[in-house]
Amino acid sequence: MSQQAFMPSTETVFQKIGENTMVVNMGPQHPSTHGVLRVICELEGEVIIKCKCVIGYLHTGMEKEAEYQQYHKCVVMTDRMDYLNANGNNLAHALAVEKLLGCEIPKRAQYLRVILAELSRIASHCVWLGTHALDLGAMTPFFYIMQQRELILDMFEMFSGVRMMPSWIIPGGLRGDMPVGFDKKLNPFLDTFLGELQVVENLLVENPIWKERTIDVGVLTGTEALELGCSGPIARASGVPFDLRRSNPYSSYEDFEFQIPVGSQGDVYDRFLVRIAEMKESVKIIRQAMNGLPEGDFRTKDRKISPPPREELDTSMESLIHHFKLFTEGYYPPVGEAYAGIEGSKGELGFYIISDGTNRPYRWHERPSSFMNLKSLEVLGVGKLIADVIAIIGSIDIVLGEIDR
Repeated sequence: MSQQAFMPSTETVFQKIGENTMVVNMGPQHPSTHGVLRVICELEGEVIIKCKCVIGYLHTGMEKEAEYQQYHKCVVMTDRMDYLNANGNNLAHALAVEKLLGCEIPKRAQYLRVILAELSRIASHCVWLGTHALDLGAMTPFFYIMQQRELILDMFEMFSGVRMMPSWIIPGGLRGDMPVGFDKKLNPFLDTFLGELQVVENLLVENPIWKERTIDVGVLTGTEALELGCSGPIARASGVPFDLRRSNPYSSYEDFEFQIPVGSQGDVYDRFLVRIAEMKESVKIIRQAMNGLPEGDFRTKDRKISPPPREELDTSMESLIHHFKLFTEGYYPPVGEAYAGIEGSKGELGFYIISDGTNRPYRWHERPSSFMNLKSLEVLGVGKLIADVIAIIGSIDIVLGEIDR
């Protein structure tokens, strides 16, 4: 066989399906996907008549790896799934493990969890808003909104020393209490954030180019959202008023007053408006949690999963041994199974864990909102221009680290 037979062809080849159609690949490395996603589009001219999402290019095997780790060591894996909503991932895992253990979490820890989860929601929506606008040619909003996200990451750094992968919410409560001076950073942020968000709204909400690119594009009906298993802002924009913080309250969300923003058209524009409104509601929740923050412990007193106070380690051999065994062996939930779901920034995010009585999970599975919502792209893209896929993907708000886990 000649050497030429082994040389790759430089000619672009389109696969013709019918007389007037062709298949093109969008991705797997396309800037609008914000990750490694391949969308196979069958086109008639520039109109999509069929599209299919191909995933797996970023597969990490984290779910299987977690089955070889102790429960408290799984926390760091949850950070790296939806890395824009790391505190939410930590919380969902912690709630599932706590359900297995049957332990009670102090009220102060629950309120601090809410504050961290809602700050993560705002930070995640800031990334969505900035990159979504950038994808459609609006550069200025990116600079305004990412400045606000930087302020939130600074606050995460106060808690944990890191900005994006805090691992601060753990089974049993938190790794530590609210740091000194945190309120002096948080309160000024809450006072100014809505005004900064209004600047971005002024740039986009009535912008004729923005409306042309988003209104009546990627329409998803409420029925379709339910049939596809969609949740979060994409489902609420389609008129489905479902939010786990209200329907199945966790971590004391029943203590707070907030609205559930719901759209009616289910298009890209409605999904944009719903997320903007959600950020405003998150500010309300954080204010209530800070104003009503209870005194007390930041971690359960259940010694099965909670280490002894640091000051005891210098004077008590029993406490020192307990601390050592807890962090080397972990804990042993009883045989059983548990699922805990939260309202993450992208929708319902949950963990299903099966315990066989050992110190590591027999089965550890995430219910990923990005994975469930992505399937809607195969419905939303049909009948639209190939250029509209950019707007539709941005409006779904996916993170490939959560999809390919």
